[in-house]
Amino acid sequence: MDENMQLPEVTFSTFILSLASSTLMHLGEVPNPDTQQKEKNLLLAKHSIDLLTMLEEKFRTGLSAEESKLLQDLLYEVRIKFVQQS
Repeated sequence: MDENMQLPEVTFSTFILSLASSTLMHLGEVPNPDTQQKEKNLLLAKHSIDLLTMLEEKFRTGLSAEESKLLQDLLYEVRIKFVQQS
């Protein structure tokens, strides 16, 4: 991956649109941007749909204390590793 490549701003909308695009690609509805071929993988499509469903549920009900701590701990770990490698 080109480190000088510009990526879109990370927002909730761009994130869920990315997941939806991946889902459509795995359903064979749109071509894979790397191969320009339509490829079907129903297992990955279901996984993407399950991710979107989980996000919908979490935004409706909120994270449990354990989920919140896990997320905070993981973010801390990957941010530190990113800074160390930058």
